[in-house]
Amino acid sequence: MTVHDRDSTPPVAASNGSRRRFLAGAAVAAAATVAAPAIVKAQGPVHMRWQSTWPSKDIFHEFAQDFAKKVNDMTGGELAIEVLPAGAVVPAFGLLDAVSQGTLDGGHGVMVYHYGKQTALALWGSGPGFAMDANTLLAWHKYGGGKELLEKLYASIGANVVSFPYGPMPTQPLGWFKKPIAKVEDLQGLKFRTVGISIDVFTALGAAVNALPGGEIVSALDRGLLDAAEFNNASSDRTLGFPDVSKICMLQSYHQNAEQFEIMFNKAKYDALPDKMKAIIGSAVEAASQDMQWKAIDRYSKDYGELQTKDGVKFYKTPEAILKRQLEVYDEVVKKKAGENPLFKEILQSQIAFAQRATRWEQDTVVNRRLAFDHYFGANAAASKI
Repeated sequence: MTVHDRDSTPPVAASNGSRRRFLAGAAVAAAATVAAPAIVKAQGPVHMRWQSTWPSKDIFHEFAQDFAKKVNDMTGGELAIEVLPAGAVVPAFGLLDAVSQGTLDGGHGVMVYHYGKQTALALWGSGPGFAMDANTLLAWHKYGGGKELLEKLYASIGANVVSFPYGPMPTQPLGWFKKPIAKVEDLQGLKFRTVGISIDVFTALGAAVNALPGGEIVSALDRGLLDAAEFNNASSDRTLGFPDVSKICMLQSYHQNAEQFEIMFNKAKYDALPDKMKAIIGSAVEAASQDMQWKAIDRYSKDYGELQTKDGVKFYKTPEAILKRQLEVYDEVVKKKAGENPLFKEILQSQIAFAQRATRWEQDTVVNRRLAFDHYFGANAAASKI
């Protein structure tokens, strides 16, 4: 009986096919192995170099670093933001150009520092806010049309940026002076530092205004280039050295009653980020905004006390006649600018409409806490009896 080699031939053919399939698979695997490093590299951490508009010792620079840390932590290091202090790459007033042009990936500052680019940017914080505080103005920005108007505003000047206003500030002092300011006429001829629309307001009040970034003010006061100046708060002012050149600070003013910070990204850099990372950034902005307020209350109140007990500073309340005149002059300034700039007018009208509704609600519903303060810490000092 002839025995046919049925088991040998077919397996040989199968073996050849298997070898071809194996080799083809190996080639695909090899190609994938070669490509893998490029994929990993593309999905690796995104590093951003930022700059703030603040000196490294200022609490404002600390706020900038706080935001960066929140983003870095929330993304698990997938986005790593490094924040340099003012002047590390560009001067403080050069931040917008540097971020827009991609010299920096982002930055931390205030919109009034861009006043020279577009005066309407100062409406985010430089002025009385139509009786809104900074937190209410941010409510207008998020829910009352401000966000869309800001995008339109930056587009109008060709700024390649994505902006996130955040971190509402308390009312800022009128400033530091050689002697208390008792009446409007006391401002006449004073060489005074301020920024934004406040330049126009103080000029109309008779001062000779010079706009300087925060890190240059004390030196200018010391050298006599300025007679008086305003910056922001007890912690910043103390750290920057204001009590070394003046012992008189006037509290309360309408010139920057509703200011907030600005977080700014280069638009191309921001647009290239994954949607998930953009969502994290948005959440980090809001978390940092609230944390900044809590930290400010803690630190500002401590430094306010120490300015008096350790540095010998005397604080005075700005007379009501000066505050009233500020409002009158501000109205004149913005009316003129609205007539010259359609976008300025559009933003102004949007703010007024929101403020009329929101501040009426606030004034009618929020109890005046001065009565409670006087009860617990005033002449009767009820808190000491509890």
